[in-house]
Amino acid sequence: MSDRTKLALTMIVAALIMGALGDLLLRQTPWGINILLWLGALLAMATILTKWQRVPNAQPHRWMLLPVIFFGACFAWRDSVGLKFMDAVAILVAMALASPLPGKARIHLASLVDYMLAGLVTSFYAAVGPLFLIFGDVRWREVSREGWRRQALAIGRGVALATPLLLLFGVLFMSADAVFNVLVRETLHINVKRLFVHAFVIASCAWIVAGYLRGHLIGGEFPQEVRGLLKPLSLGIVEIGIVLAFLDVLFLAFVIVQVRYLFGGAPLVGITPGLTYAGYARRGFFELVAVAALVLPLLLAAHWLLQKDQPRHEHIFRALAGVQILLLFVIMASAIERMRLYTDQFGLTEQRLYATACMGWLAAVFVWFAVTVLCGRRERFAFGAMLAGFLLISVLHAINPDAVIVRTNIERARYGHSFDVRYARALSSDAVPVLIAHLPELNPQDRSAVAALILKRWPPAAYQDWRSWSWSRAQAWEAVRDHAVMLEGMTHAGLPGSPSP
Repeated sequence: MSDRTKLALTMIVAALIMGALGDLLLRQTPWGINILLWLGALLAMATILTKWQRVPNAQPHRWMLLPVIFFGACFAWRDSVGLKFMDAVAILVAMALASPLPGKARIHLASLVDYMLAGLVTSFYAAVGPLFLIFGDVRWREVSREGWRRQALAIGRGVALATPLLLLFGVLFMSADAVFNVLVRETLHINVKRLFVHAFVIASCAWIVAGYLRGHLIGGEFPQEVRGLLKPLSLGIVEIGIVLAFLDVLFLAFVIVQVRYLFGGAPLVGITPGLTYAGYARRGFFELVAVAALVLPLLLAAHWLLQKDQPRHEHIFRALAGVQILLLFVIMASAIERMRLYTDQFGLTEQRLYATACMGWLAAVFVWFAVTVLCGRRERFAFGAMLAGFLLISVLHAINPDAVIVRTNIERARYGHSFDVRYARALSSDAVPVLIAHLPELNPQDRSAVAALILKRWPPAAYQDWRSWSWSRAQAWEAVRDHAVMLEGMTHAGLPGSPSP
């Protein structure tokens, strides 16, 4: 049996094991430590296969597996849905870059095109990689020559083909006839719906793992010819210069209008006819975030398309792009000021906090753009931008956004502003200890409502599956248990007519 066939069969077995483990761990939600355990097992499996089969292609970027473990551990740290989404994106990026990059590029010198291709190739193999394994990499004739394995393989194929058909027709027959349904249930004692859920989870996890392992250990050659097709044209400095110059003029006009509000502050907003805090901040902030987010790919694309045969043209591009970045920083400062005014008046939410954090990341990336792309070191840009994103997610976990939101909104309530009890209900367990600690600072009506919703969502005697364990949820349960008597007293001490949570 050839080494390729052995490796492919081993990957199929490993994928089935990971599928069963995924069914054991990942069906339990909300996700917590189970994500870390499953990812750890997957990476351990990939490492064992790499060492055992001596796969040379899988060696270059193994250190990118460290962010996978870190952000997997973040699932067992914080409970915020927004943070978990960021963790999932970071894990997918790191796993894609852990595989050999197209053209065997070094990861810290790879371009954005290489990064995008790595993501596309990893997605491609996760989707159809198992087909390559089953119908291409495994030479079934070699397997069939192994004597007794021929019959075992035939039996396995027969069972594999018959099982889904038995399940499909069995479910249809059970749905069609109540007597047959009862007979099957009493005979087999099988919960068919639960069986389908188990089968689906196992099959899905096994399929994705098989595809990822195939791309990680065998693949990597797929996009070699694609990279050269991604730059079909180039533009001269005249076309690029006109675009950037016109945009610079537009940005400058906007900045001139914004400067008076940026330095005039809240009083100027208040005395401007027809302008309110909501109109100034709510309508403007997210649009300006979109502007900042669009300028980055625009400048990268313009530099990529620019004909670089004459150094003078590059100097013109750098000047125009530098002016645009400077104007953009003024616009971003205006956006931050808008959000500050809006938060002072209407409170802080996850959407506003994460958008502000994204603005901070963009500011750092634009500085990095100036240091790398505009200084002739474009190949270092993508890696630094990725690290900045990883750092942002890590900082957000450290500061605990839901706790920051609660502290900010309770601080506003101390100065006479309303406290949004409905929004506090939507926050994760990250906010529970802070909510409990600051409950005495709320008015009796809000205090009663918040205490009631905490007891409803986090009853002290509730059972928690170990697979969903996270540090934040453990802290929330502990805080509720320690203050159960106080929370019960606040719930019954609310004013008559107080709103129910």
